[in-house]
Amino acid sequence: MPGNDWQKSSYCQAGNSCVGIRRNGGMVQIRESAQPDTSITTTPAKLRGLILSVKAHRFTHLI
Repeated sequence: MPGNDWQKSSYCQAGNSCVGIRRNGGMVQIRESAQPDTSITTTPAKLRGLILSVKAHRFTHLI
């Protein structure tokens, strides 16, 4: 794996659990700082689709 080049969410505050993201080859890895040894891997296109769906409020029925 590449070096420890995780980018934290801009919503992260000191002491809180934070979402981190990094590129790994042509894929994207996502993790939560509370469990740094566990991550999920996806494609940039699928992550972009998820982000656009969240911004479009397509998951509000789950709240």
